[in-house]
Amino acid sequence: MSDESIRLATVGRILRRRWRLLAVLTLVGALAGYGASVVLFPPRYTASASVLLPGQWEERELLTQAQVATSSSVVDRAAAELGWKDVDATELKDKVGAKATDGNIIKISGTAESPERAQQLSDRMAQEFVAFSARLTGGGTDDGTETGPEALRKKVEATNRRISELADSADPGRTVEGVQARTSLEKLRASLEEAMKKLDQAETVSSKAGMVVMGKSPKPTGEAPPTRTQLMAGGALLFLVSAVIGHLAAARANRRLRTEPEIAAALRSELLGTVDVPDDGRTHRSDGPRAMLRHFLALDTRWDTPAPQRSADEAGRRIRYRRVCARLRNKMPGARRLLVVVPEGDEIAHRAAGQLVAESASDPSVNAANRGYPALRVVEVPVSRPVVPDSGAESGALVVLSAGNWTAAELAGIAEACADGRHELVGVVVAGAVRAGQDRPADQPPEKATLALAVRGNATGGPA
Repeated sequence: MSDESIRLATVGRILRRRWRLLAVLTLVGALAGYGASVVLFPPRYTASASVLLPGQWEERELLTQAQVATSSSVVDRAAAELGWKDVDATELKDKVGAKATDGNIIKISGTAESPERAQQLSDRMAQEFVAFSARLTGGGTDDGTETGPEALRKKVEATNRRISELADSADPGRTVEGVQARTSLEKLRASLEEAMKKLDQAETVSSKAGMVVMGKSPKPTGEAPPTRTQLMAGGALLFLVSAVIGHLAAARANRRLRTEPEIAAALRSELLGTVDVPDDGRTHRSDGPRAMLRHFLALDTRWDTPAPQRSADEAGRRIRYRRVCARLRNKMPGARRLLVVVPEGDEIAHRAAGQLVAESASDPSVNAANRGYPALRVVEVPVSRPVVPDSGAESGALVVLSAGNWTAAELAGIAEACADGRHELVGVVVAGAVRAGQDRPADQPPEKATLALAVRGNATGGPA
């Protein structure tokens, strides 16, 4: 197909002409999304708890704390406290997350199959994160022993008292040993006081670890994405887009001939003219449920061909048929019989062939033999394995077909079948569907009489 296959106008033509098929495929996609939501993505709920980090924090420090909040140490403790038998610590790690937000806040989220469980998971993860951070900064140990700055300060005070007691109990400067002992004790007291000053300075920094859980996480009221509605909408959109892309790809890969010169060249014959067939709804057969379904989905009509143009009237259409018959008479003035070959399944071509038969064989006032028109006999041949009856009384073969339905290889097969049946291919007639206009009165016989003259199948009888 040409570059037209990627234009928006082409997409619009697909939507107009194949809207029933696209609607069915969209519905199928929505059902597929619903099935995926039931089997692969059951409903899930997510709750979030907020933990405040006091003090000044750099961005990289907040990111580190977010990673600590979902570390194995925190998840293992949360799993042990929750005691869920159907979820172990490994599975629980995939259901939690943490991220740093503005205002030194770490949001810890937990996902579960129910709102209650999601709330319990996020709250427990927040509590275990705060407890774990407190242990890291020296706020306590697993056995409950205090190791924070306050405990160290108490130990320093106790040591100072012990130093004072030792200094008082020592020899008050009477001996050299006593003076040395008191001097050593005073140095030790000065070192402890200096250490306390440094401890007071570091207390401001360590106060950043005093994290606070900002209340209980709210119970989720809606499903976590992807929700069932999102999966259904995604499935419907995926099937719709895939169908449109499939139509465009098929059109680009299409090798069916559309123009009259290409068709005549493939058949290695001369184009005798083009004729119009009114598209009155009977152009496509509906035999059986499968054919009815194809007709309902518009699969029996091509979407990539131009829309049928409105013809003038019946009289104008008959002029085209008469001109083809006149060309046949001029091309083969001595011929009295011709075989009209129509590809099987080409209903437009079959109706055009029937009209040609009627024009060449019937006239209200003049006998066809006196007019010199050759008599025509219509046969349908399968395109997959074309077989044309052997030459008998016919003086040649005329191929009638519609454009845009056959490839060059298929038409070459029809030409070879005519040659195998010893029929000289005298010409090609291309039929096209048109929208019938308001007809003016004409002496054309009714259409039932026209179709009655067309002999369908590989008939062996005489001319129509």
